[in-house]
Amino acid sequence: MNTILLSVIVLGVMGAILGALLAIASKVFHVEVDPKQAAVRECLAGANCGGCGYPGCDGYAAAVAAGQAPTNKCVAGGAETAAKVAEIMGVSAGAEERKVAFVPCSGCEGHAEKRFNYTGPQDCRAAMLFGGKSNKTCTFACIGLGNCTRACKFDAMHIVDGIAQVNRSKCVGCGACADACPKSIIKLLPESQRVEPGCSNKDKGGKVMKMCDYGCIGCMKCQRECPADAIKVIDNLAVVDSDRCVGCGHCVDVCPRQVIRWFGKAQ
Repeated sequence: MNTILLSVIVLGVMGAILGALLAIASKVFHVEVDPKQAAVRECLAGANCGGCGYPGCDGYAAAVAAGQAPTNKCVAGGAETAAKVAEIMGVSAGAEERKVAFVPCSGCEGHAEKRFNYTGPQDCRAAMLFGGKSNKTCTFACIGLGNCTRACKFDAMHIVDGIAQVNRSKCVGCGACADACPKSIIKLLPESQRVEPGCSNKDKGGKVMKMCDYGCIGCMKCQRECPADAIKVIDNLAVVDSDRCVGCGHCVDVCPRQVIRWFGKAQ
């Protein structure tokens, strides 16, 4: 009985000593957090998507509070969050246009020639390691195994008919999908941009025609007929100058391969 009592007393004393040491350590090593940092962190969307360019929401809040980052970089929170953060910091949020992801590939099932049928792990990088740059004859094509969809925290990316497609209303432009794509083909476009070629292939037209029903063949019809001189064929591929484009959609109408995507009416 005495042995048990002694053990209890010893454990109690040890617990009291350790508790005291922890209390002292917490005071000695305590780091003061800037109240502005805590207030900014409270305003953020909390997605930790990395779209701001910092390691999560905590990292961005610390940078804002230290005056090292602008107040409008929380892409998930958008303009409303930017305004709140700017108010905390006593500055103007500034205007920054929302961006949305875009996958420049139209090589869907049945329209893009395949090199082989891949049945391994459903991972784009694994497929590239297995069979080279792509499971399709077009080496610029979207592989369509969903690395981008798994990286997206906003349910804005989905694989449809073998290629990744973006739900523009859900996309916040964080860029996680672009970072996850081993082909590095996903772009971030200004939301106001009305048209963009849905192809990344820079091969000559004759070769493209054998690979994909919807690939750009560099025929230059869009370039010749654009009233704003906003589209050029560079390296056999149509490229849109968003600063010149007026969003008329004429290039969409004249493209013989139906490769130029239309995002809606001009603003």
